[in-house]
Amino acid sequence: MTKTGGVVLSVFLAAFTGLFLRAEEKLRTLTGSCSITASSNGTEADLRLERSGCEDRGNCSSTQTHEQLSAFSGFSLADLQHEGAHVDARIRAEAGTITCSGGVHDGRMSGAFTFVPDPAFVDRMLQMGFHDLEAEKLEAYTLFDIGIAWVHSLQAAGVGSLDSGNLIALRIFHVDTDYIHSLNALGYATPDAGKLTALRVQHVNPEEVKQVRAMGYQPTLDELIQMRIFKVTPDFIHRMQARGLNDLTISKLVQIRIFQLAD
Repeated sequence: MTKTGGVVLSVFLAAFTGLFLRAEEKLRTLTGSCSITASSNGTEADLRLERSGCEDRGNCSSTQTHEQLSAFSGFSLADLQHEGAHVDARIRAEAGTITCSGGVHDGRMSGAFTFVPDPAFVDRMLQMGFHDLEAEKLEAYTLFDIGIAWVHSLQAAGVGSLDSGNLIALRIFHVDTDYIHSLNALGYATPDAGKLTALRVQHVNPEEVKQVRAMGYQPTLDELIQMRIFKVTPDFIHRMQARGLNDLTISKLVQIRIFQLAD
């Protein structure tokens, strides 16, 4: 091998090793303490996770979620009635597996947790264009059951500005292709990830949009968000029209709400 070839190979190996080490770092196993208690509705369990060994990273915040009982294996609410019982509760998803192991005391299971990411899932996500898939983010994917099929469906629907971070918000607020298609059916182009999240956060729903349109308005998506924020509902518009205010624009209706001119 020539000297030049040796240098090129050395650089390549160094780069490859660096990428490998960074991937290993991102896919490290998370550990910490955990607890499980029964939710008030009797159909869910409250899961709390607190990471350990993260002081140097500055991300030791705890996580608490309400999990459907069907999300667990090796655990049921009946286990919380057995004082001193040992429980190994697991949540398995495409992104990895969370295991909470401990004992039951006073109706509460407390112990230690581990989160093991799934490298095959990370590989698929990388192929789909998603990066920055560190272990903490993959843990959230596991808790909110973010899977390849759902992510691919958003891409296929034309959702723009998708990244590994905003997928979590989209999942939390139940954005799916049914909702996107319902907006498309009303003539709206597919919004980007940020706008979809805002629409869901404000509970913009197609039925109410139809009612507003039947009253002669053609609101934009931004106007629909504003209308929900300031409670410009079909009922409110009817009340304004009953006062003889039939030509108010959406902007004027919003201003009436902001300045409380309808009181």
